[in-house]
Amino acid sequence: MQDTLPLLLNNSFPEIHRNKLETLQVNLGYKCNQKCLHCHVNAGPSRKEMMTRNNIELLLEVLASSSASTLDITGGAPEMHQDFRYLVQQATASGAKVIDRCNLTILNEDGYEDMPEFLAQHAVEVVASMPCYLEENVNAQRGDGVYHSSIKALKKLNSLGYGHPESNLQLNLAYNPAGPVLPPPQHTLLQDYKNELLQREGIVFNQLYCLTNMPIKRFGSTLLSNGQFDEYMHLLKTSHQDKNLATVMCRNLLSVDWEGHIFDCDFNQMLNLPLKLNGYSRTHLHHLLQEEIGNNKIIVADHCYGCTAGSGSSCGGSLSG
Repeated sequence: MQDTLPLLLNNSFPEIHRNKLETLQVNLGYKCNQKCLHCHVNAGPSRKEMMTRNNIELLLEVLASSSASTLDITGGAPEMHQDFRYLVQQATASGAKVIDRCNLTILNEDGYEDMPEFLAQHAVEVVASMPCYLEENVNAQRGDGVYHSSIKALKKLNSLGYGHPESNLQLNLAYNPAGPVLPPPQHTLLQDYKNELLQREGIVFNQLYCLTNMPIKRFGSTLLSNGQFDEYMHLLKTSHQDKNLATVMCRNLLSVDWEGHIFDCDFNQMLNLPLKLNGYSRTHLHHLLQEEIGNNKIIVADHCYGCTAGSGSSCGGSLSG
């Protein structure tokens, strides 16, 4: 796999600084039951990296002692971590909002059939990968059979109250383009998704998050192999909107890798660009129990244009428009 980091470091991205910490986003590990082309963490069934119980306990300590009120859990398929349920139980008991970034198909795997009920019991917000409402497009991007498995999982979640307007169980879908293009306007695509999934499958959900593909890891390597990297970077840079700088996710979020190291965002984590708090070469969870996160400068490179291009992109979808 070709590394895009050297092509991103000679950057022209504007300087930005951190605001109040609101969200801890933790990657529990890279093991996943799928292996998607666009995956920026290179997750897959053969990955072994998983967070230790000690670091999970540290994570819970940081969550309790910091200003963060949301724990955003990702992977891989985070549900495959042996301590996923423990982490959710402890975090929700402390009063934190918990988000599970779910690939949907994991909910149909052996041993995970009761996961939807567990998520509902703890009022976990589910952000589910659903790159299209058309079967052929989903399977082309994520593998044969993924569409039907995803629909089956969505129906399970709907049956528990997820996605219904009168319910407090939030079900949000995440869309990303199939190739090196920007996502369409989120509000327009939201209505298409709602109409098509309701008419085709009887499925309801709350919001749609449009995410821009980042020119890193598996997707970045594919761009290089296809001779599309420079063209895609030109698209991102020429589509940059200064107004999106005010609400990029790294201003209020810290990203934690499976070893407990801290990054400004999930993408910096994948590029191994660690947050350097108060002189530490690599900030760890235990440092956050001793040090305050202030208005520190955020580490940027040219991949950051993926968050500010067009309507903007974040873990919560578009930033504007």
